[in-house]
Amino acid sequence: MTGLIDRDELLAALDRAAASRVTVISAPAGSGKSCLLRAWAARSSESNRLAVVQVNRDEQDAQAFWLAVLGAVRRASGASGRVEAPVATPDVNARAVADRVLAELTDAGGDLTVVVDDVHELKAPEALVQLAGLLNGLPPGVHAILATRRDLRLDLHRLRLAGELTELRAADLRFSQRETRRLLAAAGVRLSDAGRAVLQQRTEGWAAGLRLAVLSLAGHPDPERFVAEFSGTDRTVAEYLLGEMLERQPDDVRQLLLRTSLLDRVNGELADLLTGRSGSERILLGLEDANAFVVSLDPERTWFRYHHLFADLLRLELRRTCPEEVPGLHRRAAEWLLRHGDVVDAIRHTQAAGDWFAAARRLADYSFSLTLDGQAQTIEALLRAFPPGADADSSELAIAHATTEVAQGRLDQSAAHLAVAEAHIETTRPERRRRLQVAIASLKLSLARRRGSLAGVLEQAEFLASPMSGQSDEEIVLDGDLRAVALMNLGIVEAWALASPDAERHLLEGAALARENGRPYLEVACLAQAAFASKIRPLGATRRRCREAIALAERHGWDADPIIAPALIILAATMAWRGDFEGADRCLRRTERALRTDTGPGIRLLLHVGAGMLHAGRGRLLEALVEFDAAEALRSRLEGSHALANQVTGWRLATQARLARTGEARAALASLDPDRASAGEIRNAYAVISLADGDPAAALDAVRDVVEGRAPVIGYFTLVEAHLVAGLAHRDLGDARAATQAVEAALSLAEPDGVVLPFAMTGARELLEMLPRHETAHAALLGDILDVLRGSSAPAEDDVLAVAEELSPTELRVLRFLPTNLSRPEIAGELSVSVNTVNTHIRNIYAKLQARDRSSAVQRARALRLLGAGRTPGVKVTRSW
Repeated sequence: MTGLIDRDELLAALDRAAASRVTVISAPAGSGKSCLLRAWAARSSESNRLAVVQVNRDEQDAQAFWLAVLGAVRRASGASGRVEAPVATPDVNARAVADRVLAELTDAGGDLTVVVDDVHELKAPEALVQLAGLLNGLPPGVHAILATRRDLRLDLHRLRLAGELTELRAADLRFSQRETRRLLAAAGVRLSDAGRAVLQQRTEGWAAGLRLAVLSLAGHPDPERFVAEFSGTDRTVAEYLLGEMLERQPDDVRQLLLRTSLLDRVNGELADLLTGRSGSERILLGLEDANAFVVSLDPERTWFRYHHLFADLLRLELRRTCPEEVPGLHRRAAEWLLRHGDVVDAIRHTQAAGDWFAAARRLADYSFSLTLDGQAQTIEALLRAFPPGADADSSELAIAHATTEVAQGRLDQSAAHLAVAEAHIETTRPERRRRLQVAIASLKLSLARRRGSLAGVLEQAEFLASPMSGQSDEEIVLDGDLRAVALMNLGIVEAWALASPDAERHLLEGAALARENGRPYLEVACLAQAAFASKIRPLGATRRRCREAIALAERHGWDADPIIAPALIILAATMAWRGDFEGADRCLRRTERALRTDTGPGIRLLLHVGAGMLHAGRGRLLEALVEFDAAEALRSRLEGSHALANQVTGWRLATQARLARTGEARAALASLDPDRASAGEIRNAYAVISLADGDPAAALDAVRDVVEGRAPVIGYFTLVEAHLVAGLAHRDLGDARAATQAVEAALSLAEPDGVVLPFAMTGARELLEMLPRHETAHAALLGDILDVLRGSSAPAEDDVLAVAEELSPTELRVLRFLPTNLSRPEIAGELSVSVNTVNTHIRNIYAKLQARDRSSAVQRARALRLLGAGRTPGVKVTRSW
C-alpha cells in the first residue's frame, strides 16, 4: 500500500489564499480536495488555529451542522474549556447557533481558519443561507476554506468583486504530469514515459482515478497492459478498478469492505458482527495507514468511514454480488446500534432493511425522547423516508407525526395525527397497547397545555400517574421523563388559568426532576415558565428568576431558542413596568427571533401582549391596538380561561377608546358575559370609554368597585390603573382634591416595585404635574415617572442592579434620606445610629455613586431610580403578570 504525495503548488496556492477572506475548492468527487486540506492543515497547524468540520452525508439538520461548526470553532479558539458545550435542542433555531458561531469567531481575535469539507452534503436550505451570511460577515483575521463537489449558491459575488474570494476548481486540482510521476514513484510502480502519458491522458489528472489505478498497479504483473486497458466512463472506470482492487485483497479484507459498506461509520466491534469474524479493527487500521479510502473519525482511531465514492461503489458491488444478504446486514447493524444508544441510525437501517413496521415501532417508541434531545428535525427526516401512505393505518407513525407537529405549535395537525393513532390502537397487541397509550397521553398532555385546557392536562396527567406493572428499565427512565413533563405542563396551564396556587411549585418540582434525569432542556422550560407562575413576587425577584432561566439556557447554547421565550417576555414586561422601554424592546425583539420555529398560540399571545404594553407605554396607540387585537384572536383559540384574558380585553377596549373608537369598544363590551364584565380590568376599560365619551361620572361609577376592592382583579397593576382613571374623572369633574388623592393612592401602590407603566398607559402626566412634590410622600417615584413621561429613558436595568448590589442595605437606607432636608445628626436619629456611622455610610455612597457631594449623589441616585421605597429588601406585593 502507498502513501500520498505533497502537492506543493496547491499547498502554496492555499497559503496565498489566506490573504483573502474565503477560499472555495469546487471540484468533482475524488479530485483530492480532502487530502489537500489535510496536508495543508498538517503544515499550518503550528502557525494558525484551525477549526475543521466534516459535513455529514446528506446532512438535512441545520442545527446539527451549526453545532458541529460551533464545537470546532470553540476547540480551535480555546473556548471549549471555559463555557459548557452546547447540546441539541428541540424546536430548533439554527440561526441562533449560526449567530453564536459568528460571535465566537469575533471573540477569537483573528489568526483562525475555519475549514468545512464536503459542503455539498449540506442539504438544509436554511443552513446554506446562514452559511452565506457567515462567509460575507467574517470578522477580521478569520479565513474560511470550503470544499465541495459542486458550486453552491452562497451569494459570494460581493467578495469576488472585492478580491476577497479565492477559487480553486477541477482544472486546478488535476494532477500534472510531474505529480503523476511522483505518485507512481512513491508507490513503487514503474511505467514507461508512454505508459505514464497514457495514464495521465485517460484519467485527465483525476486524483481518485489515479489513486485507484496506482493501488491496482502496485504488484501488478503487467503494468503496461493494465494502463493500456484502463479506459471508460467514470462509472466504468470505478467499477473496473473496484473489481481489480478487491480481487487483489485477501478474502477477509474483501468481505469486511463489502459488508460494512452500508454503514456511514464503522468500528471494529460492529465490523466483527457484520463479517462474522474477529480482527476487523486491525484491518481497518491497516487500510487507513495505507490510505486505502479509509479515514479515522476520532483521535483514538476507533471509528472509521470510507471515502464517499469508494463506499458508493462498495455498496453497488455488495448489491450485485450478495443481494440476499443486504436486508440481514441492515437488521444486524440496526440491533447493534440500538443497543449502543444510536437510535436514529438504528431506525435508518431498519428502514433500509424494508422492515417498515419495526421502523415505525422504533420511531414511535423513541420520538418522545428524541424530541427532548432536540432532534425534532431528524424525526421529520425519518418520517419522510417511509413509503407514501405508510401512516394511513399506522398508530406508530401517527404518534411520530403528532410529536413533531406539537413541538412546532401546529396543534390542529397534531390532533389529527393523534386521532389516527387512537383509531388504530385497539388493533395492536395487548402487550404493546399500554406503551402506545402512554405515548398518546403524553402528546395529549402537551397538546392540552398548548391549548390552555386545564381539564385536559389534569386528565392526561392522572392517566400517566397510574402505575405500570412489570416496567422495564427503559420504561422506568421514560416514566421519570414523563413525570417531569407532566409537572411542567400542569404548572404552565395552572398559571395560565389562575387555577391553583401550586403552579409555581409544580414547575419548580418539574425543574428539579428534569435536572435529576439529566434533561437540561426540560429544566430550562420549567424555570422559564416559573417566572410567569409567580404571582406574589417583587419585580426584582421575578427579574432574577427570568435571568436564572436565561443564563442556564445560554450555558447550553440555547441563546435564542423557543425554550427561553417565556422568561424573555416576562423580563421584558418587568422592564416595561419600570419604564425601561428600550430594554423591554430589546428583550421582545430577541423573543421574536426565538419564536421563529414555534407557532403555538399560547406563547405568541404573551408576545403580543408584551408588545402591546410597550407600544401603549410609548404612546403608540395604533401599534398597541394591533398587538392587543392579535392577542385577543389568539386567546380565542385557547380552551378554558387564561390568566391574561381580562387584561388583554380590557387593554384592547381602553386603547380603542383612546383612539376615539368608542362605538367599537362599547359593542365589544356589550358582547361580554356578566362574569367577565364585572372583572376589574373590564371595569377600568368601561371607565376609559366613559371618559372618552365625556361622561366622567359614569367613569367613577365604573371603577368604584375596583378601587374599593369589591371587583375581582388579576393583580395590583389593575388597582393602580383604576386609581389613575378615577383621578382623571375627578379632574374632569373639577374636584382637584379628589384627583390628588387618587394619584397618591396609585403612587402608594406603585412605589414598592417602582412601577411606571400604568401612568404612561393612562395618560396621567397632567395629573402628576399637578401634584406638589414637597407635599407627596412619593417624591422620588413621582420624579422617576415624570422623567419617563417627558421622554427620558429609564436607566438600563443592568446598571441599576450593579450599583444596587454594591450598596449595602444600610447604605441604601441612608441614601433615601439624602433628598430630604434632614441634617446628618437628624438622619442618625431616624436610623438610631451614631453620626460617625452616618458619615461613614455617606462617604461610601459618594464613592460608589461617583458623586462629589450630597446634591450630585441625589441626582445620580435619582437617575438610577434607587430612591423608591420598593428597593428595601423583603417587601412583597400582589401583582399582575
